[in-house]
Amino acid sequence: MNEEYLIKIRGSMEQDGQAPADPIELMTRGSFVRKGSSYYITYKETEATGYAGCTTTLKIAEDGSRVAMLRFGPAPSQLIIEKGTRHLCHYETGYGSITLGVAADEIVQELGPEGGHARFSYVLDSGNEELISRNLVQVTVTPVR
Repeated sequence: MNEEYLIKIRGSMEQDGQAPADPIELMTRGSFVRKGSSYYITYKETEATGYAGCTTTLKIAEDGSRVAMLRFGPAPSQLIIEKGTRHLCHYETGYGSITLGVAADEIVQELGPEGGHARFSYVLDSGNEELISRNLVQVTVTPVR
């Protein structure tokens, strides 16, 4: 993997109607490329994220209609966040796998040849539509000079 980009990810989660907890931030190096009509942001997970040995790819549709969060390695997972569609997705927790319902609230992408920003929010449910959390993820991609 060619790690020529600085990737900053900021995530927050709201549970039980409570205000979002303090955001979690990750700054790492990774790759960024456009293939077809999607942008791919790829980085290696570390012990700090709890998924050491895994590689994560965010596949963001150019039209902002869909985001796929794909994790490969010892704890593989796939979350599909798509406007107007609720997906049942496989998620590996490290303690076992679960199926989650995922529905997009918002997807905004402002990516281009040199990187940029993306923001997406989504609701997770337990598969039987019982709300688990509302999540907001903000991603910034900048070339390393």
